[in-house]
Amino acid sequence: MRTIRTRKHTAALGAVTAVLALALTACGGGDETGTKSAGSADNAASAGASTDAGQSSDATKATGTSKADSTAQNTGATKTGTSKTSTSKGGSTASGNTSDSYAYKHPCKSSDLSVRVYPREGSATQQVIEVNNTGANSCGLSYFPRVSLGASKASDHSGDITPAVPGGLGGAPAYPVKPKTAAIAVIDLNPSGGNGLTWINEMNVLADGDHMPNADTQNFELGPDVKVRDPKLGLYRGTVADAVSSMKSAGKS
Repeated sequence: MRTIRTRKHTAALGAVTAVLALALTACGGGDETGTKSAGSADNAASAGASTDAGQSSDATKATGTSKADSTAQNTGATKTGTSKTSTSKGGSTASGNTSDSYAYKHPCKSSDLSVRVYPREGSATQQVIEVNNTGANSCGLSYFPRVSLGASKASDHSGDITPAVPGGLGGAPAYPVKPKTAAIAVIDLNPSGGNGLTWINEMNVLADGDHMPNADTQNFELGPDVKVRDPKLGLYRGTVADAVSSMKSAGKS
């Protein structure tokens, strides 16, 4: 009877041991069971920080740096500063000098001029000579252009006709022309309207006969029906009307 009791006790102990082993396995057994460990609290914090940093980086890439903010940082003081078009006491701007006193001391250069010749509207015998200042500064011209009338194909121009001009000239040392403005002179090829020379078909114009070389003379075709007789040329003026008025006084001292 004692032998049977011992065997039952041993069996009971074995069963208890098996139950305890199973409980330990379920509560957090080793990695060999295939269950992954959650890791330590430090590792979890590191992983969280890494995730936040990654999200912040992605957000930055999506929005970029504001161009306005970047501009504000790079610009500093404004680039405009003082206006370049402000006028100084001498009548000059940053782009050029527009005073008459400057023009009196600086004759115009042919490279800074544009010359046009065209019929005056309402007249069959008058031509307008328009000299435009295309330079940045004011410049000075002689009182009137040097003009001669002849044949375009002539080999000898000694017989060309020169117009009468106003007499009794004096005053300022030159006719001033501001930038982007024109000096205008008017010539009447045949003031009386009578019979005249028919072989003349060209007008030769030198904008400033006092300072420019003859090589700067420009030639303008007049057409086949022009008759030239006692031509008159006026002084440079600011308008066609004033130039016509000056032309009518040509030949008078």
